[in-house]
Amino acid sequence: MADEVLRGAGDACESQLRRWVGSLGSSVAEVASYQFGWSGEGAGRGGKFVRAALTLACARAVGGSVQRAVPAATAIEMVHNLSLLYDDVLDGDSVRRHRAAAWQVFGSSAAARSADALLVTAFDVLSDAEGTNGTAAGETSAASPSLSAPAPAPSDASDASAASIASAASAALLDALIQLAVGEGLDLVFEGRSQVTLAECLEMVSGKTASLFACACRLGALYGGADPVTTDEWAAFGHDLGMAFQLVDDLLGIWGDPAVTGKAVFNDLARRKMSVPVVAALTSGTSSGEELARLYALPGADPADLARLVEQAGGRRWTGERAARHAEAARERLHRLAVVPEALADLQALCAVIVNRAH
Repeated sequence: MADEVLRGAGDACESQLRRWVGSLGSSVAEVASYQFGWSGEGAGRGGKFVRAALTLACARAVGGSVQRAVPAATAIEMVHNLSLLYDDVLDGDSVRRHRAAAWQVFGSSAAARSADALLVTAFDVLSDAEGTNGTAAGETSAASPSLSAPAPAPSDASDASAASIASAASAALLDALIQLAVGEGLDLVFEGRSQVTLAECLEMVSGKTASLFACACRLGALYGGADPVTTDEWAAFGHDLGMAFQLVDDLLGIWGDPAVTGKAVFNDLARRKMSVPVVAALTSGTSSGEELARLYALPGADPADLARLVEQAGGRRWTGERAARHAEAARERLHRLAVVPEALADLQALCAVIVNRAH
């Protein structure tokens, strides 16, 4: 079920993504095409489209047109990928999605320029008059029956409504980008500190990951025609899902199978990242936590030993339990919201795959 929902989101957004990336300068477009998985060695579909799927599902959940929300989902997917471009450069991660990271292939400056171009383009997607009604002129999508339905005839009133929605969406996306930058900044700052509190670490997670999940759900509800109070509720649902997603990601960063995750084993530990499992272990007050603190200050410490100490100090258990709490909070929010029955199964499937994923 979840695979079908994710595949449908990818199908719905890909033509717009290709159109917008194609409108960029050739060198920038080359990097972006590689990042999206369309070119280079091992080309295929790059990401999972989790955030885009949430955007479309939330639009449907409030009784809106999925097609109308495609530009929002496209913009969200652009922001997600530009954040990965920046993140890989800043962290020095050499592998992304089972192949060389974009900066490894094109250089860090080229990757950063492409990320900058995608950032500006994401706002163009939201404000483009042609895009506000879904796919570009002359394009259709076969992702679902609702996506191939004709858009309503334009009118002055609908144009004004579309402009209002695009303005609100742009403001929400800008806020998410600010939070994302703050979260990424905290992530880098924490690498130079020997002590980080769990509250600080969770604030970082909220910014670097949960903010975009919240924005994805907010935009979906907004383009689906929901009122401001309802869009706030959907954003809160997305925030809890985003927290769960990143906490699971932190667990996979230490104990995930590289053949499945597409990332180098123990990479975060080797770089002495202050991820949630590590901080939970360091602040556990246990002897294993104290030993972890000693070894974390030594550049030559074996990452496998660090992983063992994180688990012994309870960092793995604490993070898993916290992820489950956020996932349950999201499910409880979902049941309190007025959801169109046809969309409920899709959202439940997305909640499940976020928490139970292996990559």
